Amino acid sequence: MRGPAAAGFSVLTAFLLCGPLLCAAARSQQHNDRPIIGVLAQENLSDDQFARGSSYIAASYVKFLESAGARVAPIRINRTEEEYIKIFNSINGLLLPGGDVDIQTSQFSRAARIFYNLALKANDAGDYFPIWGTCQGFQQLSVLTARKNLLTLTQTKAVALPLILTPAAQSSRLFRSFPRDVLQSLAHENITSNFHSWSLSIQNYTRNAKLKRFYRVLSTNSDGEKEFISTMEAYRYPFYAVQWHPEKSPFEWIDKPGMVHTVSAVRISFYTGSFFVSEALKSQHRFSNAAEEDRALIYNFSPVYRGLSAIFIQNYYFD
Repeated sequence: MRGPAAAGFSVLTAFLLCGPLLCAAARSQQHNDRPIIGVLAQENLSDDQFARGSSYIAASYVKFLESAGARVAPIRINRTEEEYIKIFNSINGLLLPGGDVDIQTSQFSRAARIFYNLALKANDAGDYFPIWGTCQGFQQLSVLTARKNLLTLTQTKAVALPLILTPAAQSSRLFRSFPRDVLQSLAHENITSNFHSWSLSIQNYTRNAKLKRFYRVLSTNSDGEKEFISTMEAYRYPFYAVQWHPEKSPFEWIDKPGMVHTVSAVRISFYTGSFFVSEALKSQHRFSNAAEEDRALIYNFSPVYRGLSAIFIQNYYFD
């Protein structure tokens, strides 16, 4: 089908499949080709001998977004809610990275909660704003949605796994544009890097009405004893979460189990990063002026090289 009829059909289809919020985005053909995505910093690790200031962002998350065509604005912790609101209205999406902080009491979790609630309200009003959570970010999103911590311990530290794709994966917003051979690699090769001790089990997800109503499960995995969710996306909101690490394959180089640098693994990183940046293109948020935008960008900071044996080869540090 071509022409106006096809366009009308695509909007109607988006409305029926995705609800009013995503329908609003489908109606809007305006794309922002200069996206800026915020990456949330978190408290420094206690054993980080390179640490400066009070917080950090692993450079691999910045590279992950930049390589897909976005610029990055670091979002620092310990800021006022008013400051976060101003940042929210200036950026085009948010990435919640992996790490190791308390996802209920840390300053990272406080800031994530503020942005999550702002994104809910904005999207409900037709103001498109995507969120991506990786590993700890996945876990943080589950806590924010469930309003409690339902994570359970799993044996998933430093292991590469194929994804067990659910029937919903092929029609999902996240995976439906992936080439068939990429999806085949995801499903059959040990290329998703897992570096987490806590997971959202299928059992806990199924028993929690808030999570079950909010997220569509796209893939699962197992540590041999417990089945857990490894990829999910929200039904009505442009929120996406992966328990694995797409940014590690091309940008982290510690030599240990779970790290994969094959062509397939790097392609997975490219397609996941490109997908999220394509979501950020739909956001019309802007900084109020060029000087303010310039001051907000990651280019104002220099990453610190931490060595090839570090879990994060480079970090940005902030006061």
